[in-house]
Amino acid sequence: MSAPWSPESWRTKPVAQMPQYPDEAELAVVLERIKRYPPLVFAGEARRLKAALAAAAEGRAFVLQGGDCAESFADLTANVIRDSFRVLLQMAVVLTYGGQVPVVKIGRMAGQFAKPRSAETETIDGVTLPAYRGDNINGAEFTAQARRPDPARMERGYFHAASTLNLLRAFAQGGYADLHEVHRWNLGFVERSPAAERYRDLADRLDQTLAFMAACGLTSDTTPQIRETDFYVSHEALLLPFEQAMTRIDSTSGDWYCTSAHLLWIGERTRQHDHAHVEFLRGVKNPIGIKCGPSMQPDDVLRLLDILNPQNEPGRITLISRMGADAISARLPPLVRAVAREGRKVVWLTDPMHGNTVKASNGYKTRRFEAILTEVRGFFDVHEAEGTWPGGVHIEMTGQDVTECLGGSRPVTEASLAARYHTFCDPRLNAEQALELAFLVADELRSRRGADRSRRVAAQ
Repeated sequence: MSAPWSPESWRTKPVAQMPQYPDEAELAVVLERIKRYPPLVFAGEARRLKAALAAAAEGRAFVLQGGDCAESFADLTANVIRDSFRVLLQMAVVLTYGGQVPVVKIGRMAGQFAKPRSAETETIDGVTLPAYRGDNINGAEFTAQARRPDPARMERGYFHAASTLNLLRAFAQGGYADLHEVHRWNLGFVERSPAAERYRDLADRLDQTLAFMAACGLTSDTTPQIRETDFYVSHEALLLPFEQAMTRIDSTSGDWYCTSAHLLWIGERTRQHDHAHVEFLRGVKNPIGIKCGPSMQPDDVLRLLDILNPQNEPGRITLISRMGADAISARLPPLVRAVAREGRKVVWLTDPMHGNTVKASNGYKTRRFEAILTEVRGFFDVHEAEGTWPGGVHIEMTGQDVTECLGGSRPVTEASLAARYHTFCDPRLNAEQALELAFLVADELRSRRGADRSRRVAAQ
């Protein structure tokens, strides 16, 4: 029997990656206010996402999860939100049409304001200050005042998330996501990309399909699936005081849900089975993600599944592999094999970003696009060899024309990194690179599905 759970039971466990607030009384006042605010998402939406993820676990859907490494309060403008949403729509169309599979769209948006750090402090020119942990906690500016953990930032984060969600819902349900708009989703700078020609060709074919459907009476007016799309949000459940304040009992089911996001994930640095983050997430009914790095052992993942999904509920758990291009072929198969052997129902995603971070010769933290592609191909290779379904991709990207990751078909070079290196944390794919990646993944899905059909025909 597992121990009783409550939204605050995590406080009895060891906790990692948590800021130390200098004023506990101020923290308590802020959290009490947040507890009274309306939920950001709703239990029914989380259940709908869980059903979609259950389909992905069974090989009937593919997951696209993407967005900023760490959202910034200053960057949450309508244009920034729209452009990231637009690129995710483009990628989803490429995956759906090219890969011939429904796509579950999840943004790293409307709450990705806290980040784990490899060191507690940062030193510049002999001055040592607390590390920047995301706008929900402290500021990126290298000053003692900015780096002081400030509980008021959680309240600002709540309102920034609420306004972001408001805009995302309007885009998803108000006509912007209408498939007839597929040509208009292109961003100006993407037009210069070699991937743009493939996208225009796909959009032309989609237009022809929509025209045929309209002749059959299936239009945006008669078929909401053409005009609207389901779009969900997610973030790492790192800042537990905030997550606890956002946890409510669903009046329909009587279950606890964390209403800060539809899906919450546990990071590589906070997935200890007997620590606070696992304890907190075992009690909420949201879909849960678990980052799986190269140190993850088969027994580790099975133990976490026992704790977080004892009923083996489809759609509850998404395992997000982040091995690195050089390690994936050796480190991922034992995990996939163990999960399949035990009959655990999970969605497997690849995060090809975090295991491929390097430092350029000019000192910039970056990622090489070719290494990202190599890890994605390796992910598909492993699942083909194991006879399991490669359920999706999890990427850090932006709709902005940044120069943060090296390479791509119109390559970013080390010399050009400084031109538009805007991230406060980890480097992100720009819109061109993200679209190019979507075409690669669609090609992989199509070829693997074709090979699978051929095997089934031969077996008959």
